[in-house]
Amino acid sequence: MAKKKLKSGFELDSIAPNVLLGHVENTAPFLFKGEVDSSLKGREYLEKLIFYKKNLKQLANINLSEYFHICLCAHWSTAGTFVPTDVDNQIRQKLWKHKSIKKHIEKMAKLTIEAWSWDYSPMTNRKSYTESGEVISTHEGTWLSVAIGAYCALKTYEMTELASQVKDIILKEIRKEEELLLGLKKNSEHINFIKATPLVAHNFGDLDRVMVAWNMHEADDFCKSIYKLGHIINPEYDSILVYAGKVNKIFTAKENHRHMALRKSKALRKSNDFLIPVAPFMDEWGEIVGKSQKLNLEEKAQVIAALYDGFQREDSAIGYSRACNRIIDTNGGIESFAKFLPFDLMAELKKGEFLKLSPESKEDFYKDLAAQLDEFKCEMTSISF
Repeated sequence: MAKKKLKSGFELDSIAPNVLLGHVENTAPFLFKGEVDSSLKGREYLEKLIFYKKNLKQLANINLSEYFHICLCAHWSTAGTFVPTDVDNQIRQKLWKHKSIKKHIEKMAKLTIEAWSWDYSPMTNRKSYTESGEVISTHEGTWLSVAIGAYCALKTYEMTELASQVKDIILKEIRKEEELLLGLKKNSEHINFIKATPLVAHNFGDLDRVMVAWNMHEADDFCKSIYKLGHIINPEYDSILVYAGKVNKIFTAKENHRHMALRKSKALRKSNDFLIPVAPFMDEWGEIVGKSQKLNLEEKAQVIAALYDGFQREDSAIGYSRACNRIIDTNGGIESFAKFLPFDLMAELKKGEFLKLSPESKEDFYKDLAAQLDEFKCEMTSISF
């Protein structure tokens, strides 16, 4: 990519900020239409995107740290959508190695620390909760991946005090996820525990990948001490982290992929009501889509077609079947969509296996999963629920 020098003098060899804003609008148009209250505490990052969308000329005046900030805002706004912005490598590594980094690294590190407390709740539906309302999502993984990049950069430039501050919050996040899992197990919250496992697996996976990218997973004592937390028993942490990884592999790994097929249904991007949840727990999502007045029957038919396409790609997953059944049930049956779906697809939905994969109610489905979790014992950790 050719470098472009902005009016400010900042040399940019990454995605142009105006193009990045266009990508955000493409996947989360509702953000710029007032559907999300961006004035609440912790949502200043949304306000920044809205400001620049209205004042595109101001983007010519940004420097490295402001560009980094915009990238953070864009990724926090889209990580839970159907098409996340492709700035992962920028915020994890590339911008930390920019030739102007020494002038901006302190501000960028402090922005990273600040981002830990950003309110991502309206921009994702991939969440698990404790009884007290504490939440975990994949955004924690996004934050961990940026934070460990910040730590590695700070160590490279021997900024030990600030590196220590970042390190302390990384440890707080790891402990938070550990305590959340322990609390869910203690309170026998089977379903929320299962929901949490793919989120934790994602988060620690992001952490591992960035440490490897920086070649710090073995070279740096801190990085080495938190590497592979979801795979290898670490005496510094409860083995619940490894147990959760095993539960994820058995119960949810096959369900929680990138949902590429659902990108075809652009109607799903109309509202944050339709952001995808943790699968296979898609009954409520299907009902929301099915009952929504924001989608007409033709658009709902497009969602059904996308769900079936997704099932063909991941034929061992059942979340799409459960969602599809709820959409159909809330609209009077499959015949309601006959004029909007291809003949062959209608025939498959009526006679094929797709809709038959989820005959039980949500309540019975949850009971069955809970029973399976009770029966599972992790050989590596000797933990059972």
